[in-house]
Amino acid sequence: METIKKQIRNFVIISHVDHGKSTLADRFLELTNAVPEEKMKEQFLDMMDLEREKGITIKLQPCRMEYKGFILNLIDTPGHVDFSYEVSRSLAAVEGAILLVDVIKGIQAQTLANLELAKKQDLVIIPVINKIDLLPATAKIEETKKELAKILDISEQDILSISAKKGTNVEKVLEKVIEKVPLPIEKKEKPFRALIFDSKYDAYKGVIAYVRVVDGQIETNKEIYLMASETEAKIKELGYFKPEFLPKDVLSAGEIGYIATGIKEPGKVRVGDTITKLKVKSEKLKVVDIEALPGYKEPKPVVFVSIYPENSKKYGLLKESLSKLKLNDASLYFEPEHKEIFGQGFRCGFLGSLHLEIAVERLRREFDLELIVFSPSVVYKIIDENNKETLIYSSADWPGSLYAGSKSKQGEGKKIQEPYVKLEIITLSDYLGKVMKVLDEFETKYIGTEYLGPNKLLLIHYCPLREIITGFYDKLMSASQGYASMNYEILGYQKSDLKKIETLIAEKKEEVFSKIVPRNKAYSEARKFLKKIKEVLPPQQFSVALQAVVDGKIIARETVRARGKDVIAPLYGGDYTRKRKLLEKQKKGKKKLKERGKIKIPSDVYLKVLS
Repeated sequence: METIKKQIRNFVIISHVDHGKSTLADRFLELTNAVPEEKMKEQFLDMMDLEREKGITIKLQPCRMEYKGFILNLIDTPGHVDFSYEVSRSLAAVEGAILLVDVIKGIQAQTLANLELAKKQDLVIIPVINKIDLLPATAKIEETKKELAKILDISEQDILSISAKKGTNVEKVLEKVIEKVPLPIEKKEKPFRALIFDSKYDAYKGVIAYVRVVDGQIETNKEIYLMASETEAKIKELGYFKPEFLPKDVLSAGEIGYIATGIKEPGKVRVGDTITKLKVKSEKLKVVDIEALPGYKEPKPVVFVSIYPENSKKYGLLKESLSKLKLNDASLYFEPEHKEIFGQGFRCGFLGSLHLEIAVERLRREFDLELIVFSPSVVYKIIDENNKETLIYSSADWPGSLYAGSKSKQGEGKKIQEPYVKLEIITLSDYLGKVMKVLDEFETKYIGTEYLGPNKLLLIHYCPLREIITGFYDKLMSASQGYASMNYEILGYQKSDLKKIETLIAEKKEEVFSKIVPRNKAYSEARKFLKKIKEVLPPQQFSVALQAVVDGKIIARETVRARGKDVIAPLYGGDYTRKRKLLEKQKKGKKKLKERGKIKIPSDVYLKVLS
């Protein structure tokens, strides 16, 4: 027997960055009186100061609203490609999605990417165009509707036109949600099951799991079981999001809410795990005959960075902070690492450069940590003759002896692979020439072009991930005057011709300064890197040679000139031979220093070069 929960609708808002998701969510909160008028503020569901400062949504945020006898569970989602995992988890907890498009900017890269995620979940799509109040919008409304109708294969009449800022037609969107979004269904014969789609840590309540209840119901103070981590717990509190926590006694099938587990070990509560009731059988607590819900595909980090505390005594605090941050950011990866110069730290994995930037800023703000953050890199693969794969997280992991005079060349007899992506760029035809020039600067391969409208193009290229994790986006925005947007999809690993540049300072290998680069860029990258070191390395009493070595051959060199001292300054008058003797003596002294002297590189030099 199945019971339909008639009053509940679960849905999300998805769109590209800055298309008005948070503003539309604000209007929903006002229409449904979910937030008292005196507490209402712009971007209400963007709970972090960081979100308000950057003007983007970083974290998904659920909220329960009541409207004309219906319960509407909204999840506001991020729009940037780096946070697509947040979007995918939200989509698995709902039955419908509002696809929001800025009428001025039109369809952009992440619009298409989020739409594809929603289609994979078989969600009902409600198309909405926003910002019709802006002056140029009148000329673009029909154009944007045509683009959207073509992509969704629907009639233009099915697309709602709104102004989230002024509230125009926003009520029609809620009515469309009630009309179109399917009803949650509960199978009465099944026991309680809930899917964890997010979580956070509370010092008093332990880990708080954000859940979508799929079957049955659960009451406060009941004992529960987390199936994947095989963890037992007793509920300290449960309730809804209003959007702050609102305690209730019961959560039933079809509802979205939270469960305070009381668990103080963050690693035991995992996104995608199934929570069920703890059964009593033969005086032993165990779960019987319950099937776990389909979880989420684990995100694979693609950008890796070494993060160390400035104060080595705060290593324990950094470890604890990363564990708590992972609760709220399931795509974060970290493992311990040690560098001789900086002590203990962590190698951390992220889904992109913005994800890295946000996570580091949250560690600094939320946990009061001063951090050393190194330059980002991707993970490479080396496959030997026996098809055994080795992951290369940094240049220190690269196989082969690299010293001058080495008999074996690096990577000899091995296949070297790196991650490649399908890069999608949407731009106006007016900026096509400049955008193509930017693409030519990077190692991209043209795949094709699609026309989304009379003046809008979708460019599809193929390139190594390392090419776009630093600098690419800024150059793209500059070339298009902000009118381009990009999205990328990881395709997998492909064979590449890569080399490791070894850096020698005064003929001593400095592994920290080693780099992995394409063979055809080895010389230019080596010259650029040595010049950077030369600029920040303090001069010594003797000249210091900086060398870049690949396969035992020096391919580039710079010299840090000796610190000068005028030894003849105290002399006055007399024969020139007296001055000559002093200069010769100084020259011999510098030669001896060069032969015997050792260089101690200050830690701030490493930071300036690598951070």
